[in-house]
Amino acid sequence: MIEEIRIRGLGVIEDAVLEPHPGFTAVTGETGAGKTMVLTGIALLFGGRADVGAVRTGGDRAEVEGRIRVSLPAVVERVREAGGDLDDDVLVLARTIAQEGRSRAFLGGRSVPASVLAELAEDLVAVHGQSDQQRLLAPARQRAALDRFAGASVTSSLATYRVTFDRLREVERDLETVTTLARERAQEADLLRLGLEQIDAVAPVAGEALALAAETERLANAEQLREAAASAHEALRADGDANLDTDALTLIALARRSAESQRDHDSALGDLADRLADVGAALADVAGDLASYSASIEADPNRLAAVQERTAALGALTRKYGATIEEVLDWSQSASLRLLELEGDDERRVLLAQERVSLRAELGHLAGEISQARSEAGARFAADVTRELAALAMPNAVLAVTIRQTQSPSGLVVEAESGARHLAFTQHGVDEVEIVLSPHTGAPARPIAKGASGGELSRVMLAVEVVFAGSDPVPTFVFDEVDAGVGGRAAVEVGRRLARLARSSQVLVVTHLPQVAAFADRHVVVEKSDDGTVTTSGLRVLADEERVRELARMLAGLEGSTAAAAHAQELLDVASAERASDPRADTPGRATADTVPTP
Repeated sequence: MIEEIRIRGLGVIEDAVLEPHPGFTAVTGETGAGKTMVLTGIALLFGGRADVGAVRTGGDRAEVEGRIRVSLPAVVERVREAGGDLDDDVLVLARTIAQEGRSRAFLGGRSVPASVLAELAEDLVAVHGQSDQQRLLAPARQRAALDRFAGASVTSSLATYRVTFDRLREVERDLETVTTLARERAQEADLLRLGLEQIDAVAPVAGEALALAAETERLANAEQLREAAASAHEALRADGDANLDTDALTLIALARRSAESQRDHDSALGDLADRLADVGAALADVAGDLASYSASIEADPNRLAAVQERTAALGALTRKYGATIEEVLDWSQSASLRLLELEGDDERRVLLAQERVSLRAELGHLAGEISQARSEAGARFAADVTRELAALAMPNAVLAVTIRQTQSPSGLVVEAESGARHLAFTQHGVDEVEIVLSPHTGAPARPIAKGASGGELSRVMLAVEVVFAGSDPVPTFVFDEVDAGVGGRAAVEVGRRLARLARSSQVLVVTHLPQVAAFADRHVVVEKSDDGTVTTSGLRVLADEERVRELARMLAGLEGSTAAAAHAQELLDVASAERASDPRADTPGRATADTVPTP
């Protein structure tokens, strides 16, 4: 809902503030006073095209700033995504146009492209004027609005349909992947089997490579190792035909005996003798171990060849499947799991194909239910709008809702009484919804954007909005020239319907008709002043007496007409009674248009 709009330097407006009523606000004024600039400012605020020619003569820029109270979660989320902030649910929008042509847009304190404001406008405001793009002219909007008008008869089935539709797309993607990649997956499975067979044939063990490397080194140097051990043994203990004059153990024993012989004279020497005894015992153990080691070492060419062959087999695995045996074993485990997955593709393909058949059948059934419910809702909606148009000076206009099923050679096959049809399913069903209008007897039904003249289109859209109110809500409606070509009782009906629409949404109307303005909750007049050099316009909210004078001017075109003033007061009184007795209000009963005076 718009709380405030401030306009500076735009056309004839130097500086003006518009504070629309939460309900129905009427904007009036003499021709050329600047009412168009008010609408231009609103359009700019919601992402409209910037026109340098709209900058006030002599000014360097035009500025429009608005305060919008926002409650729609989708809008709040979009503002946050754009980096903007809200202040207690109030969003500040701004737009500037420099004299040199540069335009800037601001959203919640953050500079943004003007297109972002236009995106938000789709959920915040609906502008209806002869040069505007009405939101309900888009077929997608018409379908969504009709679904909300239909209520649970469509929305419940549509919710189930969308779940089924999403699952079908997922199944078809998986089935396509399994089917189209079958050859690649078969090749992958063959490579995995080959690798697993090679690994199973070798049967590597974690840590085996290090043990084999050590054994290879020992076997390759067996003779040198045996000779070194024998020499060390002979140095410790000379046996047999050793050429050593004295071995180490003999020398140690000799040293111990010398120290032992003088133990009684000094205990310290006795301690040394004991230590020599320990050294001798240790050397004797080492000598025995050397003898055993030397006896165990023998050259074994066959074993060496076997170890080298095993090492080569492990090396072949590490070159293909991992830098180490541990990595090879990890690859083997992963490959086994992947192979199980690939080998299950055939069974999965069958299951997916069966599920696809089932989902398509269910989707076709749900789509049929939705189409039937839309057709019934469309008939009700068309009848309601046609009745509204009759009261809006279009007595011979007939509005209809056409619902067609979109067909595609590649679409799903659905059985119908007329035979099998290939329908193009979307997440919204199989229907194309379009609102068409026959403006007078004998005229062909055409889309509402083409079936109505410029003056009729606003009334058509008003009738559509009144019927859609509550089912396709939008916070704010702006109407320009909604009263073009009407007067008398038809004008009263326009005012009554705008007031009715204002019960669920904010309504802002620029009007030339007193019958319409009389129904407003707030009346704003655009006043023009001229100091002889520059013309400026301002906005002023009218009090009760001022409102009577403005309506009298609109009725008679004269200032100070007593008869016009009386007629204006009568019009305000009856319009007030009409609003109070509207069937949608708490007070029952409703007056007829015949009770409202006409000029």
